[in-house]
Amino acid sequence: LKKHKVATVVDVRRFPTSKKFPHFKKENLEKELEKNGIKYFWLGELLGGLRPIRYEDYMKTDDFAKGLNKLIKIIEEHSPVALMCKEKLWFKCHRRFISDRLVEKGYQVIHIIDDNNTYKHKGRK
Repeated sequence: LKKHKVATVVDVRRFPTSKKFPHFKKENLEKELEKNGIKYFWLGELLGGLRPIRYEDYMKTDDFAKGLNKLIKIIEEHSPVALMCKEKLWFKCHRRFISDRLVEKGYQVIHIIDDNNTYKHKGRK
């Protein structure tokens, strides 16, 4: 995150915990990021995946709109922002849909693949 100059992490996991990797539990992650001067926000309640309906259908709801507006406010006030979820690969995760919306609204989205590789999100054609 430091290499990519990330100032803020927005966690979009619906359930921000991990039995396999306890350092990714919300409380632990938040403390560690704070120690490193990185802000942490959890928006999983409004933007998290694992919905009883398809995520693309969920995106039509008022709750998704509220979540997206909160995310945009965070981006405006605390950039650069990294979205995080459980899935490493953005194209296998609901982050791709959130990224599409951000690109539609004129924001640049760069996916961090690893320390040396990034991918500029192009959005839907």
